[in-house]
Order: sequence, then structure tokens, then C-alpha cells
Amino acid sequence: MEIRFERLTGDDRGIVLLGLDRPEAKNALGRQLMEEFRTAMAELRFDPSVRVVVLHSLVPGVFCAGADLKERAAMSQPEVAAFVHGLRAGFTDLEDLPMPVIAAMEGAAFGGGLELALAADLRVAGADARMGLVETSLAIIPGAGGTQRLPRLIGRSRAKELIFTARRIGAAEAEHLGLVDRLVPAGQALEAALTLAREILPNGPVALRMAKLAVNRGAELDRDSGLAFEQACYAQVIPTQDRLEGLAAFRDKRKPRYTGA
Repeated sequence: MEIRFERLTGDDRGIVLLGLDRPEAKNALGRQLMEEFRTAMAELRFDPSVRVVVLHSLVPGVFCAGADLKERAAMSQPEVAAFVHGLRAGFTDLEDLPMPVIAAMEGAAFGGGLELALAADLRVAGADARMGLVETSLAIIPGAGGTQRLPRLIGRSRAKELIFTARRIGAAEAEHLGLVDRLVPAGQALEAALTLAREILPNGPVALRMAKLAVNRGAELDRDSGLAFEQACYAQVIPTQDRLEGLAAFRDKRKPRYTGA
């Protein structure tokens, strides 16, 4: 197994750890890993008990080294095209998960490894993390969503600079650019991501899913269309029991107990 699931229990029930575990290849994105990854995405998408996903590495010193270039070297041109299509689709599956996704990054995240992290909602990085879209140095382009997600995150000119130069940057610069949301001491990214997940966990599950959908889809629309889409998302929370529970808890001055219903 190269993808590891861990469903947390107790007060952390609802948090799922999704671990990359291919130590011999520094979590390089190969056929087996991506097949397992897309299976995991399908399972998570339709599981209402999952409230937050934390994506991390089980391999010390690396988040994801990128695509498995040794494996790719043996592929025909049609096989390369099909594989990159699969990467792009898999990362879009991650981005389109209905619940919040946090990437905990330690060590290297290059090429497809950074593209994977860009598909998460939030990124937490240890101080020793290094990252970059290095594909142009290999005479290719970021083909798993990097040319689209990075400009949307940090702006077009900054994204072009990083892609054109294939420059590798450290975690501090990544935070300055807005690529990383939280910078923590080396080795503490997973715990910091879990702390963030625990801040999210008590909130209404349906509301979180609708908020994510409204932000993601609304960002691609003009203002009035975005407001109309927000209204449609809001309509989904009005009939929920959780909404009534939130009002009751506020009235009674207690913590709400949301069930996702």
C-alpha cells in the first residue's frame, strides 16, 4: 500500500489522515500510488462522516518528489499523455472533495508534488520544506494543474516567474508569496495541520461543505453570478437540523452538537 488511511477517533472523530507512503521513491507519483490515490478520493467524496482531510507524508524528509520519472521514461508517448491526464484528474478529485483538505508539507515538494499540495484548500509547511514547479527544466510544463492553480493562488506574474525559472524556494518565501498558509518549525507541520483541522472540526459539516463550494465555484464567476451561487449554497443549509441546533446552542450558551443532518 502506498496510500495510508487513518480515521481519527475520540474528540478527533471526523478527521482523516491521508498519508503518502512510498519511501523507496520519495513518494514519487507512479501508477500504483495514483491508482490508490484515486480510489481514496472516491471513498472520501461520498463519506458523510469525514469532516476534514489532512494530507501528509509518512516518509521522513519529503512530502512528494513529483512524478516518477524513471517509470515515465519507459512509457510511450500515448502512455505519457494518459498518465499525466490521470494526475490532472486525480488532483482535481482532491480539489473537488466536498470537505476541507489541509496539506502538511515537510521536506521536498517539487513538480507534481507541489501540484498535489496546490489542490488542497490550505497548506501548512515546516520551516525546512522546499518546493517548486520545476518542469520547464525538464523541457515540459506543469501538466497536473500547476499552470492553473498557482496563478490563482499567488497571482499571474509571480506564478510565471516560478514556472519560467523552475526555481526552488524555501518555506519562508512560499509563505511570503501566499503559497503556504502557515509556517511552523521543521517537523511540526502535521501537528500544526491537525491543530487547524481541530479548529474546523466543531463547525457545521454541511455549512463547511457549502462554504467550500461557494468559494471555489464563485471565484470563477463574475460578482453577480457568484452572489447568486452563494445564495443557492445558503439555501442548502436552511433546512438542516444543524442550523436549528446552532441557534439553540447560541440561545442556551452551550457548544453546539452538529451531526451533519
